[in-house]
Amino acid sequence: MTIYNSGMTYKKGDIKMEHDVIILGSGPAGCTAAIYAARSRLKPLLIEGPEPGGQLTITTTIENFPGFPDGVTGPKLMQDMKDQAIKYGTKVLSALVTKVDFSKKPFTIYTDSEKFNSKTVIIATGASAKWIGLEAEKKLMGKGVSGCATCDGFFFRDQEVVVVGGGDTAIEDAIFLTKFASKVTIVHRRDELRASKIMQDKVKTNNKIHFEWNKVVVDIMDVKQGKVTGVKFKDVLTNQTHDVKCDGVFVAIGRKPNTDLFKDQINLNEQGYIITNKKNTCTNIAGVFAAGDVQDPEYRQAILAAGTGCMAAIDAERYIG
Repeated sequence: MTIYNSGMTYKKGDIKMEHDVIILGSGPAGCTAAIYAARSRLKPLLIEGPEPGGQLTITTTIENFPGFPDGVTGPKLMQDMKDQAIKYGTKVLSALVTKVDFSKKPFTIYTDSEKFNSKTVIIATGASAKWIGLEAEKKLMGKGVSGCATCDGFFFRDQEVVVVGGGDTAIEDAIFLTKFASKVTIVHRRDELRASKIMQDKVKTNNKIHFEWNKVVVDIMDVKQGKVTGVKFKDVLTNQTHDVKCDGVFVAIGRKPNTDLFKDQINLNEQGYIITNKKNTCTNIAGVFAAGDVQDPEYRQAILAAGTGCMAAIDAERYIG
């Protein structure tokens, strides 16, 4: 377990056990919450979790985050956010949270080796895209493989792309990608879409969108070239395979909010997202707040995650009084 603060590395025991605010997650929501909380002199503890920096760390260039006219890489943006939080007094703990107890106050956060108490908790653990599970998919992440059409579609202008999935998210991504790509192929393991009727009507009338029915992606080429050059489809009815050339693969088979820790502790919706008050970031437990993708199944954008991180810090400050 490592604690980072102002460029220094702290060892176990160098951090107090009682806090005004503990922030779980270190993506845009968590880091922004930390910046605001630290500037309000709440001396926050930010626990990074299993994916420091969140999903942006696997994104190459971000061009839609305000303030970067030439774009910025995901890892650079998240490192700068983290450094800014540290500058104003945030302590960043590199550890895995194993359990939380919101049943009494102060709240208790358990890591793999210690436990901490806090007057307030900001949950910013994000959501994770569901992936196909191919080795090539991992190796080509950010090199033609993406889980966010809105983030990366611009980079595929006049190119051919494949969208994996058959629900509303896949259809929304496919429609969005037609603004840039010359051809969008939707590959779906069934012979009909699971998307809503209105979404189906939209794709079926778009001449840029094509379908591969009863197919699954079993490989993505070409790892040796370090970029996507095509995919291998397998017909689920005949088991026959064939290759299709493309420049990008967008996986849209769903997202999973990282809320397993909070089941039976806090109110979640049917998809597992944390339910917050429509006017703020409050959950059903006074003193526990949620920000970012963990409570946003709709937009899933870094700038919105950062915005709700700001809101959560202000809500926590007002709660403490």
